[in-house]
Amino acid sequence: MSRLTLPLFPLHTVLFPGGALALRVFEARYLDMITECMKHDCGFGVCLIREGDEVGQAAIPYEVGTLVRISYFDRRADGLLGITVSGERRFRIVDSEVLPNHLRRGEVELLSPESDCALPEVYRSMVEPLQQILEQLGYPYAKLERRYDDAAWLGARLAELLPLKLELKQYLLQMDDPLARLERLRAVLDSGDYS
Repeated sequence: MSRLTLPLFPLHTVLFPGGALALRVFEARYLDMITECMKHDCGFGVCLIREGDEVGQAAIPYEVGTLVRISYFDRRADGLLGITVSGERRFRIVDSEVLPNHLRRGEVELLSPESDCALPEVYRSMVEPLQQILEQLGYPYAKLERRYDDAAWLGARLAELLPLKLELKQYLLQMDDPLARLERLRAVLDSGDYS
């Protein structure tokens, strides 16, 4: 497994590989991070916050996050920077440090990508709820490639978009087996208990 050093962006959200996330950036540390990423054509890590907040002091993230790349940016009417990122690979934080500007930088180990996995018939009923969700969403989801026959893609999108508790989303991100992830999501959908 390869290692790299990344700036980390702890958020109150979970993003999976193959997903998209629109962000408004206003803190100096993250504006500087975006500038550097664009200048050097490199990515950064999106991680769920374990302790702390999105603004102010550096938050403590969960160990598993997603390497992202900036796919779009613009200066918004409110003066903030708007970016859209695309999820690429999951990673595990091996070590991290907080820089003087409160940006967290981590040494991360890239996790093996999930291989494409044909969607078993038993999970076909989960496609329609996702289609309904995606039809209601605008940018950036309108441009998202649809791979409803891929178990890993289907599970990742459902985990991102269903109104699940963040800790459950994180648990699903940390799972290595796309069919086990779908089984857990199916139990949630069948029960209607999103906690």
